[in-house]
Amino acid sequence: MALKSTIFKADLQISDMDRHYYQQHALTIARHPSETDERMMIRVLAFALNASEALAFGKGLSDTDEPDLWQKDLTGAIEVWVEVGQPDDRAILKACGRADKVLVYSYSSTSHIWWNQTGSRVDRAKNLKVINIPAEPSQALAALAQRTMQLQCTIQDGQIWLGANENMVLIEPETIKDFA
Repeated sequence: MALKSTIFKADLQISDMDRHYYQQHALTIARHPSETDERMMIRVLAFALNASEALAFGKGLSDTDEPDLWQKDLTGAIEVWVEVGQPDDRAILKACGRADKVLVYSYSSTSHIWWNQTGSRVDRAKNLKVINIPAEPSQALAALAQRTMQLQCTIQDGQIWLGANENMVLIEPETIKDFA
């Protein structure tokens, strides 16, 4: 018998001063049995950084043909494709062929090793942006994971504060590759 996903609920308040985006989102997050709290919270962070009314969680780990997050236009064309972790170069290039913009959020202490092996093979992708979330704040985000969460996210000058009440985590993402 296959294990089922665990459902998490998050009320996410976003104040993104960099994009002038101020909204509240009620999120339902299905955490795959093999997914860690850390990876799930990086998906929530990626949602906050790219939030829009059209952004939605994909099947991610459950289906390799879908991203962790995506945004489609009214015709069904994929505008934004978001992957979390360290996808291989073939998966990245396939996503770049299917979407207008592809964002990869890597988050482990081995991200630089992964990028040294993968970067040269995807360098030609003009619609790809790769962002590394340092290991320490990434692990601190994992501690925030609860089945029901009230989260606040403030983004200003490239710095992100994400947390609940007094448990706020400062995240300073590093752009490894930017759109060409």
